[in-house]
Amino acid sequence: MKALSKPKTATIYEVARHAGVSIATVSRALRDSDLVTESTRARVRAAVEALSYTPNQLGRSLAEGRHAANGIVFPDLTGPYYAEVVLGYEEAASELGRSVLILATHGRRDAEAAVLDLAGRVDGLAVMGNTVGDDTVRSIAATGVPLVLLARPPVDGVDTIRTRNERTAAELAAHLLAHGHRRIVFVGDPEAAPDMAGRYAGLAKTMRAHGLPRPDCRPCSYDVEAGERIGAELMADPPDAVVCANDEVALGVHLAAEAAGRSVPHDLAVTGWDDVLAARFAGLTTVSQPMRELGATAARWLDGRIAERTAGPERATPRRRVLPTQLVVRRSCGSHPVETPNPLGGTA
Repeated sequence: MKALSKPKTATIYEVARHAGVSIATVSRALRDSDLVTESTRARVRAAVEALSYTPNQLGRSLAEGRHAANGIVFPDLTGPYYAEVVLGYEEAASELGRSVLILATHGRRDAEAAVLDLAGRVDGLAVMGNTVGDDTVRSIAATGVPLVLLARPPVDGVDTIRTRNERTAAELAAHLLAHGHRRIVFVGDPEAAPDMAGRYAGLAKTMRAHGLPRPDCRPCSYDVEAGERIGAELMADPPDAVVCANDEVALGVHLAAEAAGRSVPHDLAVTGWDDVLAARFAGLTTVSQPMRELGATAARWLDGRIAERTAGPERATPRRRVLPTQLVVRRSCGSHPVETPNPLGGTA
């Protein structure tokens, strides 16, 4: 039996041709814009009915010179942290009827050119971390493209969303010191990202307040393998505690300690940052931060800025928000763990 062919769907171009107007006029007529006369609006409606046209987001965007897409720029896309931010961003953008274009700058020599190109193809852009310099951010902002910065210091005139780092790192340091840990090593690179700089600063400030020297710093990339390499080096003369820049590095240090016959937390304490799913199963003391909320807030702020830009040329005062983070104590630092949600139900 011959399959029935799917009826062709009319496009906004066909409606415009049928009514003898531009696609922009079709879009305005369907939104009852005052810029369209009643007679023209009637012609457009007659064409819509004759062609059984159903408006869609893409058609409206083409008519209005928009892309119905937001962009987001990441320094990298590996690891659960970026995955959670992406999920939050995409979920919120989808609810707002927008698609998402993602650019990772890791390893790209043309990072700034690629970001500038993306900014010209989207309605709004979120830029995360030290992906491009402040001068590039200012250049994009000067074009009028709505911008939101994530996890990096503010730039004049641009919205910024960050998570709390220094204060919670100080709380983590105070917790370790209260349990007798004095030789503390920070595994991560404060020069690599503003978040990492804040974590190291909070740790160092608290140690200085207790009359202790700044903690030794071991820069590395932010994955399990890097944690294992640094951890293996530390096991020859283990410190009291290893404070890691993220959970993946902390899990790597934990593995290196076990491979060297060292016990966590009896021989050394290990802590991370992010509170990813694996950290909960491993009993890792860490810091929980709202990764999905970070991405979702950026998508919602961009949508609001795009609407403001459409409404008029006035530029609103830039917004600043710091999302809270929370110390989560588990068994890897050798103290009594707090109750935390178990991903399989109950408490951990």
